[in-house]
Amino acid sequence: MSYISESRRLAGESLKKKFEKRGMEAFYCDTKEEAKELVLSLIPEGSSVTWGGTESMKEAGVCDAVKTGNYDFIDRSGAKTPEEARALYGRIVCADYFLTSTNAFTKEGELVNVDGASNRVACIAHGPQHVIVLAGMDKMCGTVEEAYSRIRTQACPPNAIRVKANTPCAKTGICADCLSPDCICCQILVTRFSRKPGRIKVVLCGEKLGF
Repeated sequence: MSYISESRRLAGESLKKKFEKRGMEAFYCDTKEEAKELVLSLIPEGSSVTWGGTESMKEAGVCDAVKTGNYDFIDRSGAKTPEEARALYGRIVCADYFLTSTNAFTKEGELVNVDGASNRVACIAHGPQHVIVLAGMDKMCGTVEEAYSRIRTQACPPNAIRVKANTPCAKTGICADCLSPDCICCQILVTRFSRKPGRIKVVLCGEKLGF
């Protein structure tokens, strides 16, 4: 094991205690393959499962495993009309499991997320019975303020490009603190405590995932 890997493992073990003080159960895995198996082990077969936009879960192979596994998969992209989308969202907020990543987290165990459509931050805060968060250790920041800075500089520009948003950062790669109609920085959520112990489970991974 390299010095970097050992450092991340030690930090992950320390962070587990920080998250647990805030009502969130936490785990650490060295690799994305281990993280995938752990996430799937937390979801009983037959459960209703859905997710927000999460590159981390996709890169770890979790999304494909859920689609092909013995789960009641709620496909948020399946709606053809606004009415179907509204009905589908009703199922999403009542899902057994909501899978997501986090844009950043602090060394004190706080999750920090910025969202455009805001379905993801809404479901992290309230709704689905269980929330499983998968995050690479590179998303760790010192404070909430540093986490927000990381999101604006490292996460939002590539995310805007991914969703084909017509924003300054999608054209320049640099956040302009815009108020564009396509702005993907509409809601900021800081999860500093879970009043339902264990509802939010955080799986930390030593390998880089998402952005």
